[in-house]
Amino acid sequence: MDKMLHSAPIHTNLPDCFVFPADKRPPATAAVVSLPIIDLSRSRDEVRRAILDAGKEIGFFQVVNHGVSEQAMQDMEAVCQEFFQLPAAEKAELYSEDTQKATRIYSSTMFETGGERYWRDCLRLACSFPVADSPMAWPDKPQRLREVVEKFTVQTRGMGMEILRLLCEGLGLRHDYLEGDISGGDVVLHVNHYPPCPDPSTTLGLPPHCDRNLLTLLLPSMVPGLEVAYYGDWIKVQPVPNAFVVNFGCQLEVVTNGLLKSIEHRVVTNLGVARTTVATFIMPTTDCLIGPAEEFLSEDNPPCYRTLTFGEFKRIYSVVKLGSSLNLTTNLKNVQKET
Repeated sequence: MDKMLHSAPIHTNLPDCFVFPADKRPPATAAVVSLPIIDLSRSRDEVRRAILDAGKEIGFFQVVNHGVSEQAMQDMEAVCQEFFQLPAAEKAELYSEDTQKATRIYSSTMFETGGERYWRDCLRLACSFPVADSPMAWPDKPQRLREVVEKFTVQTRGMGMEILRLLCEGLGLRHDYLEGDISGGDVVLHVNHYPPCPDPSTTLGLPPHCDRNLLTLLLPSMVPGLEVAYYGDWIKVQPVPNAFVVNFGCQLEVVTNGLLKSIEHRVVTNLGVARTTVATFIMPTTDCLIGPAEEFLSEDNPPCYRTLTFGEFKRIYSVVKLGSSLNLTTNLKNVQKET
């Protein structure tokens, strides 16, 4: 627990291990580029076109009228803040640097390289479906955490599965193509906590990366911090009240043979205000075999990606740091030559 940023005394100076060279933290553009905002209550044809257009253009969008109740969102935000405000002793047994543990709290990130660290603490939870089968090793404090997380996760996963169905229809796939094992793994939640940072200009909360899963649904907090790669630049995401930020994971890029892209994103820190977000990851099962769908292949458009189990993909992702490159295709081809 001594590595947890939020449990330490207030930092007046940024420790050297968090400081990055200027070329690793280029500033975001000053131009205003808004993520598309999609109202999921509109007609089905309109929504699926909007999702597909947003996915092809930027790989990120925000959704409103999405079916997750305002109460569930507010309760989730509140209970997560309560968790990080608990005394360190009440969270100590959850701390672990073992990346295989389904439930744990830890500091910095799995992207840590060369001794450099990122300004983030994280509570990781894995939720099975039905939720009654979820691991019982979840925190028992705050007392209402389990009830709140279960309700939030059921509603958020439901929203995500509907987005996937709409996307399939827009792509010309059968509506349930992305159901089953490819979306049937544990729903993983990362409750990311970014404490106030003494020098946001010299560090990052999370490095540039692509998500390795199928679909990510972010409850973003109204404190800005997320930035998305866009035509060689970085754009700041302006949160919308009661909206989720949605982005495609690497598996959607593979399935569509590169038609849809898993786009790099990063998190910057804030000088005076803590930021807490909840990222919900819809994941394949470990042994799910994933490759380009036949519908996206032809003589003129051969497979750009290997067909791998999700477990193999995760191993490759961690070895070659797929998340640190914009060109997932090149990385996978390089790995294929090496293995």
